[in-house]
Amino acid sequence: MDTEVTTYFPELEDIQKAASTIKEVSMVTPLMNSIRYSKKYDANILLKREDLQRVRSYKIRGAFNKISSLTKEQLAKGVVCASAGNHAQGVAFACHHLGIEGTVYMPSVTPKQKIEQTQMFGGDQVEIVLEGDTFDDASKAARDICKTQGKTFVHPFDDPKTIEGQGTIGLEIFKQVDHPIDYIFVAVGGGGLASGLCGAMKALSPKTKIIGVEPKGAPSMLTSIQENKNTEIVDIDKFIDGAAVQKVGDLNFDICKSYLSDMITVPEGLVCQTILDLYNRDAIVVEPAGALTLAALETYKDKIKGKNVVCIVSGSNNDITRTAEIKERALLYADLKHYFIVRFPQRAGALKQFVGEILGPNDDITHFEYSKKSSRENGPAVVGIELKDKKDLQPLIARMKEHNFFGDYLNDKPDLFQFLV
Repeated sequence: MDTEVTTYFPELEDIQKAASTIKEVSMVTPLMNSIRYSKKYDANILLKREDLQRVRSYKIRGAFNKISSLTKEQLAKGVVCASAGNHAQGVAFACHHLGIEGTVYMPSVTPKQKIEQTQMFGGDQVEIVLEGDTFDDASKAARDICKTQGKTFVHPFDDPKTIEGQGTIGLEIFKQVDHPIDYIFVAVGGGGLASGLCGAMKALSPKTKIIGVEPKGAPSMLTSIQENKNTEIVDIDKFIDGAAVQKVGDLNFDICKSYLSDMITVPEGLVCQTILDLYNRDAIVVEPAGALTLAALETYKDKIKGKNVVCIVSGSNNDITRTAEIKERALLYADLKHYFIVRFPQRAGALKQFVGEILGPNDDITHFEYSKKSSRENGPAVVGIELKDKKDLQPLIARMKEHNFFGDYLNDKPDLFQFLV
């Protein structure tokens, strides 16, 4: 880690003050050993279970700390925030607990479950406004209303009080272990949690390596560090909504570029498989951002052998209606789900032949869409096929070509593929 940062840095004393402020609403979440991951990576893997927090994510820490720092005049005018969901719930909870009015701006793509949870935590104290397609769209609208109505904007990551609140996780981790921590993996969206963690661990455990983890489709912090300036990414994959921002915070960038030991990205498909594994094997429900740190262990598997490793499981606000998409992305990442344009020969029985002779014994059709201008047994169709083994793909394509069924392979054509997934 470097030894200096150009702007604000969260000091241990301020993080400790935040811990005192938030103790009335924030749980001290468990730090639990994962038997499965520890065996898999031959390491002591500990999960910091922020998914068990009162609002099911760590965001209540920073939100409550920030709002509690406001003057009576500021509180009387009310607060505004922009959030993909978890920060919104933290702000809503704080508003209801403190009896102040809040307005929450959320992107229109926010899962319904997070919207409903925010309203439940905020009750009559909070108004929800859906605005734009990204966090950044919602954030602009929220800031505009602050300027016109004199309300206070509660930033989800680029604010000292928010950062210090998130840093209280570091205090808890340090108190919950009786051995040195070699690595901490932390999800990075805007960078608030990573920044606060850097502040706490620099003071308490300076030899601990903090590894930031971003979605591959939204590498805002990694790009900024590589460019050595806070850089906005225009086109991002919004799937991991809790960690997909176009631009990280300025304060967060300065802290993370100087104090993170490494910044890595993880493919969305691997995150999806991790979500399914956590649910099926460990009975742990996480949202996509909450699975980032565990998915990242595969990248570090050689370095963490025999080490003490903490993964922060940041949240569990997942919408069950997303399960089909999560499974789809996991299968695509594993090369087990493939889409084709199949050109059925202009003769009776072609579809029957395709199912009986072209498909392998373990292949399964999971998607079939044909043009209204043709029948099921005549003309082209978009067909999705799920394999049991990725090695079965090339033999399948060979059989399709041999019998004149092959039209095109769509997985590697992003302009067409986006309409299917």
